[in-house]
Amino acid sequence: MIQGELKMQELTILGMKAESGRWVLVAMGLLINLCLGTIYSWSVFVKPLTDYFATELGTEVTANEVLMPFSVFLAFFAIAMPFTGKYIDKYGPRTMTVIGGVLTGMGWLLASTVTSVEMLYVVYGVIGGLGVGIAYGVPVAVSARWFPDRRGLAVGLTVLGFGFSAFLTANIAGLLIESFGVMNTFRIFGIAFIILIVLFALPLSFPPANWIPPGWTPPAGGIHEVCECDRTAMLRAPAFYGLWICYFIGCLAGLMSISIAKPVGTEFEVAPVLATMLVGFFAIFNGGGRPVFGLLTDRLNPRNTSVMSFVLIGAASVALWQASSVIVYIIAFAILWGCLGGWLAIAPTATAKYFGTCDYPRCYGVVFLAYGAGAIAGPQLAGFIKTTTGDYIGVFPFVAAFAVVGIIIASLLLKPVQKTG
Repeated sequence: MIQGELKMQELTILGMKAESGRWVLVAMGLLINLCLGTIYSWSVFVKPLTDYFATELGTEVTANEVLMPFSVFLAFFAIAMPFTGKYIDKYGPRTMTVIGGVLTGMGWLLASTVTSVEMLYVVYGVIGGLGVGIAYGVPVAVSARWFPDRRGLAVGLTVLGFGFSAFLTANIAGLLIESFGVMNTFRIFGIAFIILIVLFALPLSFPPANWIPPGWTPPAGGIHEVCECDRTAMLRAPAFYGLWICYFIGCLAGLMSISIAKPVGTEFEVAPVLATMLVGFFAIFNGGGRPVFGLLTDRLNPRNTSVMSFVLIGAASVALWQASSVIVYIIAFAILWGCLGGWLAIAPTATAKYFGTCDYPRCYGVVFLAYGAGAIAGPQLAGFIKTTTGDYIGVFPFVAAFAVVGIIIASLLLKPVQKTG
């Protein structure tokens, strides 16, 4: 047994000892997610696409029609996760990331050939969304298995790229659109994503079964944070429903905020140029919230970290509802974007902590459906409230109420699963 453990500890990754080389896998996952997360830059394409359809194709399209590919993309992103999870173990992380990366790139590449907005829904929304749904969970699963000792931090750093992507790729997209046009920008992004994601996928692998970092001792005891569940067992656990609801509320609040950040700034009398710049500023918090909340999940446990996030969401929402200060707007939206990023680390880390990693890709795929539900419901609810109340400020009492529900659900249901047998 000792010899077997020693051999596993001497495992190497890219010529480095595993305990050091595993950080390279986190970096590869971050870079893959940087490519996948370009969906968050969609707003940069809205006006150029609207102009392209009008001037080049003679077709008038509404803003809602050009925004629809964003929603379709996120929906298929979320749907693909639970259906492809089992294949990550069957075919390996490298193969699945390559398949997802090629589909993602093809979605962008084929978008450069569309002659109608409906074609854009299919080639970009469906094909691109499926590609991201296949690839996104792989680096997360890799980090979760290689880092039993610092799972939250590793997962948070892995998904940081997805949240931070808009800060980088939105500026690149803007420059490319200005220089080469919107359709050539789709083409350039598509080719680049296929090449980059395939290259970054090559080192990805899972550790041998039961591998542990040298010098780290797994916790012991009758009740343990890690209970190895398959997806069927997870669906019978109250903690799953608590995590799913909390994840949904966290994403609902965050995605509502992302979708209305600029118009709320206008209602707070923020200058349009500054409001646009602040969206990029908020994206930093969306990315940075992931490793921060991941680390907090390691240190505090998922339940306490979840409650903390909901307290912050509630406080920021009440401040926006009651105040009309530009400073309040900036601070509150930074918190809301940061908490959304945080939930993209809390949820995958909690899934591994509560249900283990033996069936992790399939388990997290089901949990991730909460993100998809929040992505659909959040912007739609914000639009409905705006129509009903006449302004976007009316959204925030509802967000604060959701946060209170989140605190209650997290306190009651987010508890480790008891081992059986």
